[in-house]
Amino acid sequence: MLNGFLLVASIGVGVSVPVIAKAIGDPALIPLATRIVIAAIAAASLNLLVGFGGLVSLGHAAFFGLGGYTVAISYSNAISGERFWGFLPGTQQLLVTAPLAMLVGGSAAAVIGAMAMRTRGVQFIMITLAFAQMIFFIVLSLKAYGGEDGLSIRQRNNLGSFSLSDDTIMYFVSLSIMIACFAAMGRLKNSHFGRVLDGIRQNERRMIALGVETFSYKVAAFTIAGMGAGLSGALFANLMRFVSPDMLHWTKSGELLIMVILGGVGNLFGPLAGAIVFIGLETLFSSLTEYWQPLVGAVILFIVLMPGNGLVGLVGGRGRGA
Repeated sequence: MLNGFLLVASIGVGVSVPVIAKAIGDPALIPLATRIVIAAIAAASLNLLVGFGGLVSLGHAAFFGLGGYTVAISYSNAISGERFWGFLPGTQQLLVTAPLAMLVGGSAAAVIGAMAMRTRGVQFIMITLAFAQMIFFIVLSLKAYGGEDGLSIRQRNNLGSFSLSDDTIMYFVSLSIMIACFAAMGRLKNSHFGRVLDGIRQNERRMIALGVETFSYKVAAFTIAGMGAGLSGALFANLMRFVSPDMLHWTKSGELLIMVILGGVGNLFGPLAGAIVFIGLETLFSSLTEYWQPLVGAVILFIVLMPGNGLVGLVGGRGRGA
């Protein structure tokens, strides 16, 4: 019931954002809302691991950044006429770059997950962090693609005959993708796969005793989460028209994890609530003072310490899975 209400409310508010921005004379509200939507997609993919499977990862930003660099490199090659690795042509079509970003993010996640899933607890957290930082330093060393200075994207991708250079079109495309992602997450959570993940989170040894091959389920979840992060990274690169190694840094993973915890771990719409509050507070306090980080931290700490499982749990009066 709560999830249905939140879905309708999210769509209603989301569709009205451009109207509100025009009414108050603040066009900057549309890119800000787009940034929140994209962050919600990335946080939702992480919530699949943390909330559904109990797998706390500090390497999620690696897949987010790889998705962004996929778009940037594709654009660079399309402009220059060069081919990546000598055979992959560049493109400016989102219908190509977005699936390609998902493929890159998912492939990297599958490889890392296959190795990381052999560990548990703190060891798992640290190995995901180690792999992510390894990819971060590899990207940092790629001088051909900007190195530490990053890579600019002079023009956003096209969606068929539509150009994402229009902020409103970019926003509605991102919003549509977010709604589709949350609908897919809802179906996944209530599927056999989702129930197995929940069982692994609660008691993996019991699931193994029941004959469930938990390793393959965890790797599959890690791969799907990597695909979601890659997709959000592709959208973020288009929004900002710039990518840099900072997209892959562990601090970005920390931000996504904060959004998940803030909204409510395991709650379907927790990542969206967390993204709205986190980015909203960051935007508000940074406009007031250069020392905004402690203020954001204090508000987040207050919310997390409140009864219930994050914002969605607090509003709905329910815990995990609301």
